[in-house]
Amino acid sequence: MYVTLRGTPDTSGSDRRHSTTQASGGKGKKVRRTVAPTVVGLGAVSLLTDISSESVNAILPIYITVVIGLGPLAYGFVDGIYQGVSALVRILGGWWADRTDRPKWIALGGYGISAASRVVLLFSQAFWPITGTIAMDRIGKGFRTGPRDALIATASHPDFLGRNFGVHRTMDTTGALIGPLLAFAILAAFPFGLHGYQTVFVVSFAAAVMGVAVLGLIIPNLRRRPDTTSVVVPPSRPRLRDLAQPGLRRVLIVAGLLSVFTVGDGFLYLSLQAGGQITDRFFPLLFVGTNIAYLALAIPLGRLADRIGRGTVFLAGHVVLLAAYPMAATHLGGMIGAVIVLLLLGTFYAATDGVLAALATREVPESVRASGISAAQTVVAITRFASSVVFGLMWQFGNRELALLVMTAGMVAAVPISAVLLRALAGRDRAQGTAT
Repeated sequence: MYVTLRGTPDTSGSDRRHSTTQASGGKGKKVRRTVAPTVVGLGAVSLLTDISSESVNAILPIYITVVIGLGPLAYGFVDGIYQGVSALVRILGGWWADRTDRPKWIALGGYGISAASRVVLLFSQAFWPITGTIAMDRIGKGFRTGPRDALIATASHPDFLGRNFGVHRTMDTTGALIGPLLAFAILAAFPFGLHGYQTVFVVSFAAAVMGVAVLGLIIPNLRRRPDTTSVVVPPSRPRLRDLAQPGLRRVLIVAGLLSVFTVGDGFLYLSLQAGGQITDRFFPLLFVGTNIAYLALAIPLGRLADRIGRGTVFLAGHVVLLAAYPMAATHLGGMIGAVIVLLLLGTFYAATDGVLAALATREVPESVRASGISAAQTVVAITRFASSVVFGLMWQFGNRELALLVMTAGMVAAVPISAVLLRALAGRDRAQGTAT
């Protein structure tokens, strides 16, 4: 791993240069583009953290609605907290990382907060304690996500941002695949009472602690600015006006508009369960089906985004999600239809998650990179919070089919509007992809 503990002039450039050229061989000779070791290391951190978070997330809908006995509205509120509370600190985390130029340590604090929340969850068996614990976990996520993605961007050559974010998301999703399988195995071993769920929480905490250890002990704190022991370089402070970029505004508007009509995966899984094909015991396996599709497609779709335009792939992902809504509402195709919904949902995440970060990265100056990424993620978090609460209300006081129909109609209207807003960005990215 390319780690220099001190006295490194411009650490950020070394990983990027390694991804495109090699010292041996002819000058300027093109060689295989390797993935920066820092990207792989951060992927390992996310893998462990997602084993932790997704083992809990896989049982949370059933834990709240069946074990604790609360309704869809309660789950909608908790899911909204899960989606949206990180918005309270995402901008702060990104801005702090940009201002101090120490993104690793800001991210480490966020991972630590999330790990601590797993202990609290052991003692949370009512609505408000569960809500508070989920809020604590998501606050940690809010602090860490922008700085972590900024580290990935700093370690990556600009032409391969989509690919490298795809590599990270693939490793992240490997953890998200293992987590639900682990939860399923634990619940199968302890099928009665709360003991199985509490065992999941304990294992989740152990995985989170390992992720924190890897980040703290192995990952370098890549800097945007030179950091030497003999030269003092005046820091270039990030400025709020640096975020006032027309391209970033378009990305934020589109991300918010589409997220308003994005139904959380937990609700889609509960909708599939309502059709009678999935029992409570096998509920965690629904997350596995989604994550298999994500794992298979994150890198290919990241590469495709680099070639044809990130905005194009981002919009296509929402069109794929749109196709899942009527199938989940009507249970069309029975068990086969349920599998198709899971695959569509995984494709949606593969086409949008890392691609959104890559979109935001290219629309802001390097000095506010973490803040730009955090701004996009904040918009998504806030709008998905609203979406989850409203969807829970429609389900609680109306019915599931009506709620999904409303979200389908909204997404049908939002996609073409978003296409118009992103047309300029998509055209520019296609031109750059052709040039490279």
